[in-house]
Amino acid sequence: MAAESTSFLRRPAFRIGAVVLLVAVVAGVAWYMITAGRESTDDAQLDARVSQIAARVGGTIARIAIEDNQLVEAGTVLIELDPRDYQVAVEKAKAELADAEASATAAETAIPITSTTSASNVTTARGGVTQAQGAVSASERELDAARARLVTAQARQREADANAAKAARDVERLRGLVAKDEIPQQQFDTAVAAADVQKAAADSARSQVAEAEAGIRVTESKVTQARAGEQQAQAELNTAQTAPSQIAATKARAQSAAARVQQARATLSQAELNLQYTTLKAPARGIVSKKGVNVGQVVQAGQPLLAVVQIDDIWVTANFKETELQHVRPGQRATVKVDAVDGPALKGKVDSIAGATGSRFSLLPPENATGNYVKVVQRIPVKIVLDPGQDPEHRLRPGMSVVPTVYTR
Repeated sequence: MAAESTSFLRRPAFRIGAVVLLVAVVAGVAWYMITAGRESTDDAQLDARVSQIAARVGGTIARIAIEDNQLVEAGTVLIELDPRDYQVAVEKAKAELADAEASATAAETAIPITSTTSASNVTTARGGVTQAQGAVSASERELDAARARLVTAQARQREADANAAKAARDVERLRGLVAKDEIPQQQFDTAVAAADVQKAAADSARSQVAEAEAGIRVTESKVTQARAGEQQAQAELNTAQTAPSQIAATKARAQSAAARVQQARATLSQAELNLQYTTLKAPARGIVSKKGVNVGQVVQAGQPLLAVVQIDDIWVTANFKETELQHVRPGQRATVKVDAVDGPALKGKVDSIAGATGSRFSLLPPENATGNYVKVVQRIPVKIVLDPGQDPEHRLRPGMSVVPTVYTR
């Protein structure tokens, strides 16, 4: 038996099987040692920031300064819209602003003028009231004096009438006596002369009474005019005393004019912005893509015109299975093999892990609320940033398939 066992071990087939088994064990151990502490997936692609360029204002495309797939720098002019309508709007806004500023200046200037004028009017009106009141007082005193003169004239008239009547009776008595030659003719003539004097005195007294009455009427007219002047002066004073309201109204107009200036400035600023919006520039360095417009085309505000892909900042979005993320952490080293680019794998590191699975962000997230639930391994996006300087020719493009490997140890 021992001889047979020794002969069996010496057979070539046994030796070959043993060698194959040993190689398999060594390969398995080596594979385990190589793959231990790393996670890899082929569900990954390159990503970059894509800026959608849209018109801020509507208009007709006057010039297109770029071509498809052209590399542009930040600030490069991409598209120019016809600016003439917006230039007219700017000129109109400037004219409205100038008019509003002129109105505001006039309104501000009117405030001190109104204040000074109002104070002067109040002083003048008060002086006019005082003067009118003095004129009324003087007219009333003059009226009292005229009435007193009338009373005196009437008294003198009564006295003159009485004297004239007495002189007339004396003449009548003496007339009979002179006819009888009982008195001398000279005495009679003297009596007649005295009667004539008394009659003239009576006529003069009546004239003075009439004059006094006329003076009263004139003075009463003066009093009426003076009182009317006083009322007018008081009305002017009342009008002048509305100065605070007038000043407040003037200040309100000035504030309204200032507000119109601000509004006109805002309108001008908006018009200038709209004019600037007629020139579309690249927001960052990148490659022009999806250009779908031509010269002469009319575009609307918000209409997408093209896209700029920022190829200077490219990262990897790797969709790892949830069972593969047990030891994956931000900051771990990673390598990335790009299918479309020959050469060594790119180096990078884990930047962050998404806050939810990819299915959770889908248009219709799954609702596993039925009795037919089947557990499906979910995938979670992991962002891997590449070390700078590994793509000097900018051959990497968003959407390329890659195979990242994260070293967890």
